[in-house]
Amino acid sequence: MSNENRSAGLVLGYAWVSTLEQNEDLQRDALTAAGCDRLYVDKASGKLGPRPALDSMLDQLRAGDTVMVWRLDRLGRSLRHLIDIFADLDDRGVAVRSLTESVDISTPGPS
Repeated sequence: MSNENRSAGLVLGYAWVSTLEQNEDLQRDALTAAGCDRLYVDKASGKLGPRPALDSMLDQLRAGDTVMVWRLDRLGRSLRHLIDIFADLDDRGVAVRSLTESVDISTPGPS
């Protein structure tokens, strides 16, 4: 989705590495190259650890914004969590894009 086709909202990038040995540079570079206005990065170990950058980004989102991730598994801890996030963002008028999976959840599906 290009900036011309998007309402005046922001593109907020989110990266997550789940172990301290992992490096977020690949995600950060891809999100920056894709044109994110802001980046939020969490380094949190395990599925149950807190992700303050995700919480902060979710608090900042407004209708017309887009959440961009490198891969969908970087956004949700599980399929259920990902579905809950998608439902919340859809209710709020926020689009979701994944770079590596070529997912763009920003327009209504067919009726």
